[in-house]
Amino acid sequence: MGFIDVLLLIVAVFLITLVVIQSSKDNAANAFSGEKSELFSNQKERGIELFLSRATLTMSILFIALAIVAMI
Repeated sequence: MGFIDVLLLIVAVFLITLVVIQSSKDNAANAFSGEKSELFSNQKERGIELFLSRATLTMSILFIALAIVAMI
């Protein structure tokens, strides 16, 4: 197992952690009842939500790049 593989594993764990930490935009109960609330659909992300969103995007790009490098 090379250095790239270990780095890829670490990035994957961080990416999974970031995705799990983020709050869901939809309520699961509403999905089963057919009810859909559009009240807060146009709100922008702020604070920790914005940070988590950007960190997830960065980690996913890094994961894809490392996966491509590991294949070569």
